[in-house]
Amino acid sequence: MERTDKRKQRILDVLARRQKDLALVLNNIHDPHNVSAVLRSCDAFGVGEAHLLYTDTAFPALGHKSSASAKKWVEIKRHKSAREMVTAFRDTGHQVLSTGFGPGAKALTDWDMTMPTAVILGNEHDGVAQELQTLVTDHIYIPMQGMVQSLNVSVAAAVILYEAFRQRMAKGMYEVPMLSEEEVQAKYESWIKK
Repeated sequence: MERTDKRKQRILDVLARRQKDLALVLNNIHDPHNVSAVLRSCDAFGVGEAHLLYTDTAFPALGHKSSASAKKWVEIKRHKSAREMVTAFRDTGHQVLSTGFGPGAKALTDWDMTMPTAVILGNEHDGVAQELQTLVTDHIYIPMQGMVQSLNVSVAAAVILYEAFRQRMAKGMYEVPMLSEEEVQAKYESWIKK
């Protein structure tokens, strides 16, 4: 009985810190290991949703290893239309940022990540799809000091989420639950079955 009570309390504690207005979008990420690693970072930093936008490749098949197990705790929303997805984010007040170095590019630490935010991560070979670059002109980049000027997509996701966590923690955003009691109850019911 004690174990059940501890698990229930852990689930409720995690749900109380979920950041409802922070999301990552994975755009045509080819490697399922990268997708799984991003999901693990989402869970670690309290991000409850990951959006998968796949326009030129099939949705990845995610395994059941430890990093893939994060898919149990992070809701995956799949999209096929870039325009509809970006419009939906903007309609709910999200700033939509794309990783890249376009004219509107600013360093990660220069963005206010306490605002409702969706960050689009491009794939391992081509970056963010051209259609998305047309729709999203605000670019975010991670300042780097070495000769290599890019990170693996899953590492970049973790760095971006950590900065969002740092800013939100400083504002006390993890102390005030964002999910309604109804949302918590629905997720709790779903999670206890996993």
